[in-house]
Amino acid sequence: MKAIIAVPVTLLLVYRAHSRKSLTPGGIFAAVLTAIAHAVHPWNLPFVLLIVFFLAGTRVTHVKENIKSTLTLHSRGSSGGEGPRNHVQVLANSLTASMLSLLHAYQLRSREQALLRTTIFGKGSTPAPPADVGSLCFAWGGDLLVVGIIANYACVAADTFSSELGILSKSQPRLITSPTLRQVPRGTNGGVSLVGLGAGLLGSMVVVTATVMFLPFCTEETVGKLGGAAASWTNEQRRVLILGLTVWGFLGSVVDSILGALFQRSVKDVRSGKIVEGEGGVRVLVSAEADAPGGLGSSSAVTTTTTSARVEIKAALLSGEGKDAVEKQGSSAVATEGEAASSKYDPRDKHRRSSFGDERASRVVENGWDLLDNNDVNFLMAFGMSIGAMAVASMYWDVPLQSVLPSSV
Repeated sequence: MKAIIAVPVTLLLVYRAHSRKSLTPGGIFAAVLTAIAHAVHPWNLPFVLLIVFFLAGTRVTHVKENIKSTLTLHSRGSSGGEGPRNHVQVLANSLTASMLSLLHAYQLRSREQALLRTTIFGKGSTPAPPADVGSLCFAWGGDLLVVGIIANYACVAADTFSSELGILSKSQPRLITSPTLRQVPRGTNGGVSLVGLGAGLLGSMVVVTATVMFLPFCTEETVGKLGGAAASWTNEQRRVLILGLTVWGFLGSVVDSILGALFQRSVKDVRSGKIVEGEGGVRVLVSAEADAPGGLGSSSAVTTTTTSARVEIKAALLSGEGKDAVEKQGSSAVATEGEAASSKYDPRDKHRRSSFGDERASRVVENGWDLLDNNDVNFLMAFGMSIGAMAVASMYWDVPLQSVLPSSV
């Protein structure tokens, strides 16, 4: 990518992200590093795909944003909705593509140097190939890394479109890993709908369309300049590539839903029935009672109960109930470690006043194991689908997967 284009475009995007608060300062810094990693590639394609994903993803994020903010809750207690993305979220979507792009750029530079050292160049009867001829051609049956880069953005775009537009579906989403496809609240990890699946397919198509426009396919003319070192594409082969990458991107959104349903905990607010979203895609905290109802034996439960009792003492003093009330409340505020404090919220206390309610957690786990957060799932999906796409292309083209390594250049 020429610097005269990459630099002003990057600056414009930084200004746009800052003015619209779509990225945090850390997110802007990570985005600039990502843009540099894509811009050093000789082709325009990696940088273009990054820009397309950023603009398209930002656009769908703001579609009916006011409505989406009412469908979930923020972990801070406010309305939900997508806030500014931080550096972790930026890297989760683009780190795999950045690594593949840098690796492929190295391969292309090495390939150009190898062309200049060929015996054809030394014979004198054949003119020297242009210095950039290796960077102008994507051959049939080669460059597995390019497939991985495209697959990364097709998958993350499909996932973004599916999440941001699927939540607006009029029908209730269904848990993809449930044998009965049970209905779940909007925003649940692993919840899918027909609208969301269709939006995922659309996101993949957007990236693949940009790919077709900017991918430098080898033609008979460029193959001639390379001295037969590459194979040109037929129209049928191009259609196979386009269809395969589009379907693969769509599958990426499905895989993300499965991973989220299994390994990412979805937390529901009991009072509203809405899913609670974590700040920056991180885990949402729940009390010990949410994981084990009535389990007051844990240290966190003791701390919570003790704190509540102290608040009650203060309330008793302010209400003028006097020393007796303080002593009564104070006796329940003292608890040794590993022993539940006795209070009017204790479900084992049959004499507690019902006006204060039972010991029930305000947040409960809707589904999923607490192993990964949203950023972990996104990165795992993007990395796995990129490697998987390269593996499929390797088998289809009968090209060793080891060819992506620098030592094989």
